[in-house]
Amino acid sequence: MQDLHTWSVTAMRSEPGLEWLEDRKEDWTPLLASKLKFLHDGFAFIVICDDERSWFSEYIIKKINSSTNSRPLLPFFSLRSLYRGGVNSLEDALLLNDMLSLAFANGFIYFYIGNGTHPLAKIAKSHEDSYLWLIDERLQNSFYMSESDPSLDLKLIQLFKILDKSIDAVLFDEVVL
Repeated sequence: MQDLHTWSVTAMRSEPGLEWLEDRKEDWTPLLASKLKFLHDGFAFIVICDDERSWFSEYIIKKINSSTNSRPLLPFFSLRSLYRGGVNSLEDALLLNDMLSLAFANGFIYFYIGNGTHPLAKIAKSHEDSYLWLIDERLQNSFYMSESDPSLDLKLIQLFKILDKSIDAVLFDEVVL
């Protein structure tokens, strides 16, 4: 059984076009490992994307539990499917956190992908264990990407593919976290 870092480097090298991620493996792998522990412990992932990447939220939800996977269904949910209300203040975010704590007794984390200044980012930032792929904002314990990168959408899909493969590796005991 390999550690996640070694496994990730091998997985990145097997996928064409992931040289950019291999160069950033020290940013990617520890963050990924810390979040996969939550999934392994039965936490739900609440997916949130800013308006420009709402397509990506739908992509994640559709792909994570597709019929082509040979694994159990995973607890990934779109925030928009769970809550249509607005979050305009820290108090609103705390109330949402309380509601989700009741709904997901094993726990939950936010998985936010988008611009760090978007109002929806406040929700994820209100919860200390959130998994953040931030665009144009650097924050500790997040993965940074740039809006000006012409390959941003492709890179998001590549990151998801590596995340998905990593989930398989964890669930099927191919790696140690």
